[in-house]
Amino acid sequence: MLPQNLGSETNIKLPFSFIFFSLLALILSQVILIANGQLMAGGIFRIPAIWSAAHLLILGWALMTAMGAMYQLVPVAFLTKIWNEKFGFVQFGVTAIGIVSFAAMLYWAPQKAIIPGILTFLGILMFLFQMLMTLKQQAKGTILTAFVGTALVCLFITISMGLTLIYCLKTGAGASYYQSFFRTHLLMGITGWFTLLIFGLSYKMVPMFSLAHGFPMGQAKYVFGLYLSGLVITGLSFFIEGSFLVKLGFFLLLAGFSTFTYHISIIIKKRLKKKLDKPFSFALTAILFGNIIHLAAFILLWTNNFQNLIGPILYSYLLLWIVLSILGYLYKIVPFLWWTHKYSKEIGKQSVPALKEMMNEKIAVPLFFLFILSAIMVFFALSFKVAILFNVGQLILSIVFIMMSISILSVIKK
Repeated sequence: MLPQNLGSETNIKLPFSFIFFSLLALILSQVILIANGQLMAGGIFRIPAIWSAAHLLILGWALMTAMGAMYQLVPVAFLTKIWNEKFGFVQFGVTAIGIVSFAAMLYWAPQKAIIPGILTFLGILMFLFQMLMTLKQQAKGTILTAFVGTALVCLFITISMGLTLIYCLKTGAGASYYQSFFRTHLLMGITGWFTLLIFGLSYKMVPMFSLAHGFPMGQAKYVFGLYLSGLVITGLSFFIEGSFLVKLGFFLLLAGFSTFTYHISIIIKKRLKKKLDKPFSFALTAILFGNIIHLAAFILLWTNNFQNLIGPILYSYLLLWIVLSILGYLYKIVPFLWWTHKYSKEIGKQSVPALKEMMNEKIAVPLFFLFILSAIMVFFALSFKVAILFNVGQLILSIVFIMMSISILSVIKK
């Protein structure tokens, strides 16, 4: 099946600006992580260099990739044009400058990161405004609107909590709530913004890339209700002492993710495309990893090892659920974008390449396997504090990221 121009697609330069920037941020984050591998392997995470690398990975790569993807996928998913493309290019510039300066300041002088943090916040606010104005044009809201809209709210809370943390560091105000703000920042950023966004967009991309038809969507409302309830209750537990709330919150998060996994399996069974593209299969594999990690976190919560393993668990969740999902979808989205831009109007006039010919799957498959293997190596290295294992795993990860970035960028030569 060839992609079709629906008349609502965004100027390709806008999403590609975000994606190109994100790939550079990804590579830089890996360089910083390798340089500080000895500290991370020793269980030391909360230091300026690691903060900088983490925010380059999460803001510079994952967030900017998500923004770029949304500039292209929201019009396709909701059949409405982006509100203002020129505003989008300005938003890209503000956000990119903000993230670079913020990461640099976190590395050199975290207490002075408030100004670049505000600039980054402004860029994200501009993005939120852009999406709000775009979604307002939708004739009728759907469950996808609920997922994407709530994800955007979580993004706003995440950045607000981040600025609050910087303010606390700078002034000392609210010191008693610093840990609560920090945990909420992580919760809403990783399990709120990214997970809800991937849930919502997966409901569009999974049927599209597998050619699934005739599947039910009733389960999606349970996914949304359970997971959102889990986020709210877990967030409250950070401010209200009591183990029951956090356990209830983690259970609801697990129940929501498990329901999503089950629902996606139903959709896949309804597919017409019997042999799935390999990168897309890895995006589906990421769902299983995410579910396993949710289950492991819930079980560990009942033991004395939770505090010791929360760092490795978060790192694996970020890599094996969020990053693996994004990479798997990128291998489909980027060729889709470029093929539509370059060849959609040439059908019938001249010979054009098939969509699957835009990306070399023979290279992609071993890279994805190496990614998973090295991510698991890093998890065990962090869990047992083995520096050499961390350095080897992180080095392989960095090489894989660089090769994947080159592979994705090579699409524009097709």
